[in-house]
Order: sequence, then structure tokens, then C-alpha cells
Amino acid sequence: MITPDPAPQKLILCIDHDPAILSYETALLERSGYSVTTAASAEEGLGLVTTRNFDAVLLDYEMPGVNGYDVAFEIKRVRPELAVILLSGSEVPKDALALVDAFVLKLDASRALLPAIASLCYGIRYQNRIKKSINHDRPAQNDEPGDQQAASGPDIAENDRLGQRSF
Repeated sequence: MITPDPAPQKLILCIDHDPAILSYETALLERSGYSVTTAASAEEGLGLVTTRNFDAVLLDYEMPGVNGYDVAFEIKRVRPELAVILLSGSEVPKDALALVDAFVLKLDASRALLPAIASLCYGIRYQNRIKKSINHDRPAQNDEPGDQQAASGPDIAENDRLGQRSF
């Protein structure tokens, strides 16, 4: 079980047209100590972004009538500091990735979503604590601040060492 950080609880907005995905994201995040608000459409999500102070947004790329690129563009226009994590069942165009702070394939969400959120909301130290918690049966190989490879993949770790944004 992941121990919540003593810092204030982070508020995450999940935008997806699929109620089953919203239910899964809500359960996963709340069990991990996050507060969650959901939106079943892009329009509802954009309305919430302008009226509430979220720490991050989980955004589905493929929604009826609109795609995640358009929604991410609007979120970053009104709240450029807001962390946006794009979720998709398949690869997305590079221009969509350029707008967001992280990308997670839905098939990888069970292992990659929490580390991505922790990295964006709390920074690397919290992410390492989550990694230890998840792997409590195995000793951590390296708990140095620069070690994100296990949770985020080699490309993200290399970009972080170079001071570049991770996608």
C-alpha cells in the first residue's frame, strides 16, 4: 500500500467519455491518496479547469467530437502551469505530445500512471518513495534523485538528466 505524502492532498481532474475508465482512474488515485474530480466530456472538463484549482489533469485523447490535442491546447491556454497527462489506447501525433507534460498508454496505466502523476505533482523524491512502496518485496536498485528509469523508462530518465521536458 502506498502511504500518502504528508503534504496537502493533490486534486486530480480525470476527463474521459468512458465511465469504466473514469471509475478505474478514480479508484486507483483515491487509494493512492489523491482527491479526484471526474468529467465525462471535454466541455465539462474545460469548465472545471476554469473554476477549480487542480494539480493535474488526466486527459483521454480519443473522445467523441473532440480529441485530446484540442482539449490540451485549451487547458494550456487558460492554465499553462497545470500538468496535463494524456492517456490513449494507441499512439498519438507528436504535436499532441508537445502540448502535454506526460503521455501514458492506457494498457500501461496500471504501472505507469501513478509514477507519472507523482513526478509531476510531488517531484522525484515522492516518486522514489512510491517506487519503493510498489516494489517493497524487492530491494530498490538505486534511490538517487536522478534514477527514474524503472518508473518512467529510459527516454524520460535521459531527458530529465538533460533538463528537457519528458513525454
